[in-house]
Amino acid sequence: MGVVYKAEDTRLHRTVALKFLPHHLIGASQETARFVHEARAAAALDHPNICTVYEIDESAEPPFIAMAYIEGRNLKEITADGPLELDDALRYASQVARGLEEAHAKGVVHRDIKSANVVVSEKGHAIVMDFGLARLQGQTQLTRTGTTVGTVSYMSPEQARGDVADHRSDIWSLGVVLYRMVAGRYPQ
Repeated sequence: MGVVYKAEDTRLHRTVALKFLPHHLIGASQETARFVHEARAAAALDHPNICTVYEIDESAEPPFIAMAYIEGRNLKEITADGPLELDDALRYASQVARGLEEAHAKGVVHRDIKSANVVVSEKGHAIVMDFGLARLQGQTQLTRTGTTVGTVSYMSPEQARGDVADHRSDIWSLGVVLYRMVAGRYPQ
């Protein structure tokens, strides 16, 4: 859904991540709407286990989202070395769950919780990233009913069928993330 670069905010003197809409999607109104939707969904959230969005610039060419830069590795990279210790896996899963609890309380369903979308900071905090497929309650749906969105290995059954996903889909996906952290493989 985007290309992300590490950058320096020259006004506030901080490192940020800039996510740009890919050039081949510029002008595609549905993809631009999804990109803006991601920024709005994430910006509605203020929680230590959710990546902070600072700004969106739709008028820029290409449009971009400025967000917190998190120094660390995602869970996909971390688990490539093998399963985690149970205490570490449970700590990360509970932090992600707290972030999701905040999102769900604000009517935001992530719809793409997976190991690659959880970054563990250098201080050991699990942070949910990439709200590109998020759905805000009460907003126009950007995908047609019967269309699947997300990552197949982490999808809940209703997501895989193309049904409307709610907070329970995120919980299912978090369960898959936890299983991968502990077992080192996907559930079967």
